[in-house]
Amino acid sequence: MAETMKETSRSRHGANSRSDAYAKSGVDVTAGYRAIDMMRGHIQRTMIPGVVGGVGGFGGLFDLGDGRLLASGADGVGTKLKLAILADKHDTVGVDCVAMNVNDIVCCGAKPLFFLDYIASGRTDPERVERIISGVADGCVQAGCALLGGETAEMPGFYGENEYDLAGFAVGIMDAERRLPSEEMEAGDVLIALPSNGVHSNGFSLIRQVLPEETLLSDSALLDELLTPTRIYVRAMTALMDAVDGVRAAAHITGGGWYENLPRALKAGLSLKIDLARLQTPPIFHRIQEIGGVSDRDMFNTFNMGMGMGVIVSQGAADKAIEVLRANGVAAYALGEVVRGGGEIII
Repeated sequence: MAETMKETSRSRHGANSRSDAYAKSGVDVTAGYRAIDMMRGHIQRTMIPGVVGGVGGFGGLFDLGDGRLLASGADGVGTKLKLAILADKHDTVGVDCVAMNVNDIVCCGAKPLFFLDYIASGRTDPERVERIISGVADGCVQAGCALLGGETAEMPGFYGENEYDLAGFAVGIMDAERRLPSEEMEAGDVLIALPSNGVHSNGFSLIRQVLPEETLLSDSALLDELLTPTRIYVRAMTALMDAVDGVRAAAHITGGGWYENLPRALKAGLSLKIDLARLQTPPIFHRIQEIGGVSDRDMFNTFNMGMGMGVIVSQGAADKAIEVLRANGVAAYALGEVVRGGGEIII
C-alpha cells in the first residue's frame, strides 16, 4: 500500500493500528483514519446500481450483472521513490507500483486484466521515464495483465527538477462466487504466510529516518536491497484459487503492517492467533529495528516482517494450499489459525 491511506475499512481497526515510530517519522495514520470517516458521506452520494459493498475491502467491486465482478485498486510507490532518485535507479519502482495494485485486487479473488500508470515530475526526462515504464511492464508481465495506457505530467514549481511521483490503478475480474473474504470462514481455519522478499514498498519514511542518505550512499548493497521490487503474488494466488476449495480470505501486508491489514480479511467475531516461532523474517528488518530502536509492536505495525501476503484457508485444505503455492514459486508455510474474537491479531 505504500504510505498512503486507502478508502477502506481501516478506520475500524484504527484503535489497534498505530505506530509511534512511524508517527515520529512524519506519517500519522490516525489522521488517515479520520479522513476516511469524513469522506464516507461523499462516497455514499456516488453510489449507483452495480456497486458491491462499500468502503471496506482491498479493492472496490462492481457487479457486471452476468455473474462476474470487476475489482479495482489504486495506489502509488510512496517515499521509496526517494531512494530510487538517490541511487539513480528507476527500473524497479515500476514493478512496485504494479505490485501495490494487483496484490490488493487478488485479495478480493480477482485476476488482474489491465493496469494504467501516472508519472508526474518537475521535468520530463525521457530516458528516466523509459526506465520507469520498463519496470511497470515487467510488473504487468509478472501479473499477467496488460499495460493499457497512462499519463505523464510535467509540473515545474510543484516538484523539484529531479523529483517525480509514480502511481497507477488496476482492474481485474472474477466470478461472483469466488469473491473473498468468504462467509464460510470459521475458527480453526489456517493462516498461511506467503514470504516477502524484503520491505516491499511501505515504511520508507521510517526507513529513511533510521538509515539516512549518508548511510545509504556509503553502502550500495544495502541501498540495492531496499530497492528490491515488491513480490507479485498474482500467479501463485490464481493457481491456488483454481486448484483448492476452501480459500477463505487473503491480506496484502503493506502500510500499517499486520495490525492494520490482517483484520481486514477477517469475518466478524473472529481473530488470528499467530505462532511467531514459525515466522521467517529477513535480516533487513532486524537491522532497521536495532539501528532505530524500534519496538516490536511498531515493527509489526509498519512492516510486513517477512509475510508479504497472508492467506486463510480451511483446515482441511491447508496442506494442499501450501503444496500448490510452493509449486508456483512461493515458499508458503502455516503461521497461525483463526480463533473466536473481535478482530484481534494475537502474537
